[in-house]
Amino acid sequence: MLAPFLSGYLLGLSLIVAIGAQNAFVLRQGLRGDHVWLVTLTCAVSDAVLIVVGVEGLAQVQTALPAIVPWMRYAGAAFLLLYAARALRAALRAGGTLSPAAGGAPGLAATLATCLALTWLNPHVYLDTVLLIGSVAASQGEGRPLFAAGAIAASFSFFLALGHGARLLRPLFARPLTWRVLDGVVAVTMAVLALGLLTSG
Repeated sequence: MLAPFLSGYLLGLSLIVAIGAQNAFVLRQGLRGDHVWLVTLTCAVSDAVLIVVGVEGLAQVQTALPAIVPWMRYAGAAFLLLYAARALRAALRAGGTLSPAAGGAPGLAATLATCLALTWLNPHVYLDTVLLIGSVAASQGEGRPLFAAGAIAASFSFFLALGHGARLLRPLFARPLTWRVLDGVVAVTMAVLALGLLTSG
């Protein structure tokens, strides 16, 4: 009976471990200790909602409404480019800090808005959590609920570990140069993801 749960867990984990806009944001918040619980739970709950949507058979939305696909792609690319520009600007400055106040960290509302945008404006999240997980779940028969539970558990465990485990890297990120490198990597990653979206259609 645990096989569908384990299958869902492993698939869900494999889809979210790769570096991306959402993971980079969670890592940064975790390093700063800034609204970590809010960010990690927002990401995990969002994934859970999308997984349920996919498993319950609503993964055909993009097929039924093909006109929405380009708009999702362009909106996601635009947001990723804006985020890349912000990260590049931070990389070119004096360097970050572990202190949210000293770094001019955004407030609760702005942090939540950024987190939601990085999650819901990313077309890949729909391809991964809705279409892919939904299609694999369809082959699980009566094990679909356990499969979905496994995928959801993977999301919660990963984001909680990433956000709250980031503090173990704080000694490394006590140096401004490390923040510059991180912001530079984030900027390049976001730009590559955006270009990938623009050229995938």
